[in-house]
Amino acid sequence: MPHPERYRGPALLSYGFRPFFLASALFALVAIPAWWLIWRGEIAGAGHFLPTDWHVHEMVFGYGAAVVAGFLFTAVPNWTGRLPTRGWPLALLLAIWLAGRVAVAGGLRLGPMAVAAVDQTFLLAVAAMIAREIVAGRNWRNLKVLLPVSLLWLANLLFHVEAMAEGSADLGRRLGLALLIFLILLIGGRVVPSFTRNWLVQRGAPRLPVAFNRFDALCLVSGAAALIVWVIAPYGTACAALGVAAALLHLIRLGRWRGVATWRSPLLLMLHLAYLMVPLGFAAAAAAALGVAGPAGAAHIFGIGAVGGMTVAVMMRATMGHTGRPLTAGPALTAAFALVVAACAARVAGPVVRLGTLDGIDLAAALWTAGFALLVWRIGPWLARPRLARKVPSSPPR
Repeated sequence: MPHPERYRGPALLSYGFRPFFLASALFALVAIPAWWLIWRGEIAGAGHFLPTDWHVHEMVFGYGAAVVAGFLFTAVPNWTGRLPTRGWPLALLLAIWLAGRVAVAGGLRLGPMAVAAVDQTFLLAVAAMIAREIVAGRNWRNLKVLLPVSLLWLANLLFHVEAMAEGSADLGRRLGLALLIFLILLIGGRVVPSFTRNWLVQRGAPRLPVAFNRFDALCLVSGAAALIVWVIAPYGTACAALGVAAALLHLIRLGRWRGVATWRSPLLLMLHLAYLMVPLGFAAAAAAALGVAGPAGAAHIFGIGAVGGMTVAVMMRATMGHTGRPLTAGPALTAAFALVVAACAARVAGPVVRLGTLDGIDLAAALWTAGFALLVWRIGPWLARPRLARKVPSSPPR
């Protein structure tokens, strides 16, 4: 990680992961309780979106986009060898993201077109700043990272347009979530086996994760095809067939990464368990397409289990590594991840599960909130304070 100049500003603005991991975790901590109150009719949303659209939009394009930005603004300096984006440009970018959250919630009292304009600015700014760094560093091969960011921006734009034209953003909900899932297939498919390989090599393990090869490329193609059909036509034989094929291929892919050997390292095991939610989501999408399960199951396995689980695990590991702490989860962070996974199970179960007067939806909201409360309590101070002298490498593979 390049540090040729001493940074004298606030620690929170010294590296991209700091403000955006903290902001996204805090947002996840308050957004789900707010959604639960809306869902139960205790409060009314003030924005232009329908309540469900607001919920999905903010978890995908609010929370998800912030985590993606934090990850990319931490990875790009490793790719280019340039100084990280920090100081006032980072503060301005954070302010743009916050403005989007307030605008979508109705806090700025703008019309739908103006809300869309404010909300679009964040991902456009992220793409522009990343492009500038990659071009300045002449790291041309990583220009491809602009594609998923640009697609996520287009999905956000479509979400707003669809909501204004149709009253609800049914297509936009699935498209935004599908893009985050594909990022997990793409980036997680590099990061998870790489970190696992490094850990197993240090322990002299005889068997290591299989290196990326044509089978992984096949998995990416099958996953992309299944996601595209799920977005466009989530019911019918095509979605079912592609969902089953993608589920089986990604289960095999995950098995090739030797996750069973990481049980002594909860921080690593979390990554494998989060990726497991991807094939489970494909299977749930196939079941819904055949009419043997509800459509909400796949969306919540993808959203809470895969996106929620993977982002929590990545934020933990990146924060530890880039602030010089040992890569050890400890009881609090292990519990935080477990609570998010439990929230996924409870939400999929829905009304079937009851604890007194609470059903699965109530329990899912409580479990998610408790998990992120632990996450913020544990890593929040690490993100806001200066890094330690000791450096533990944890940057994503090149």
